[in-house]
Amino acid sequence: MTDTTALLVLDFQPAILAALPDTEGLISRVAAAVAGTRADGGTIAHVRVAFTEADWAAVPAANKAFTVLADRRLMRHDDPAADFHPRLAPEPGDLVVRKTRIGALSTTDLDRRLRERGITALVLAGVTTSGVVLSTALEAADRDYRLSVLAGGVADPDPRVHEVLMSEVLPRTAEIVDGVRDR
Repeated sequence: MTDTTALLVLDFQPAILAALPDTEGLISRVAAAVAGTRADGGTIAHVRVAFTEADWAAVPAANKAFTVLADRRLMRHDDPAADFHPRLAPEPGDLVVRKTRIGALSTTDLDRRLRERGITALVLAGVTTSGVVLSTALEAADRDYRLSVLAGGVADPDPRVHEVLMSEVLPRTAEIVDGVRDR
């Protein structure tokens, strides 16, 4: 991994991981990618979705995906279910971002913070493929980042959707890679 590439660890939170049938292998693969990036002195950004009362109040009724979260007060910022998975917890020097929409860039300062570090390429690992990974990949492509998706570092509750996204959709904007050092 080069010093202009960042690994984005997206939505690895207990509440989101609970929707997946088997997370142990996924978490182990992403933990290995994080360790490799850290050993190389690379940039790691940890992103999670979490809300305060003000955030829930700001979700408009038109937002189908997040109205349910707001109405039920789910993913509260201080709820352990909305925290980072312990095996993928941020360390000093990592970027840490809290978001209130699907993508990692739309309601955060992540783009600015990456640019300040000279980052021009992103490697995405996250859950879900049809949510944060797809949304972040499309927006990052629009912002002219060079993109990679870590094949073993993404998952979705629907295996059919995951397969279509990984084989047909994401390769239009991103390279599908087996490891962060492939980048």
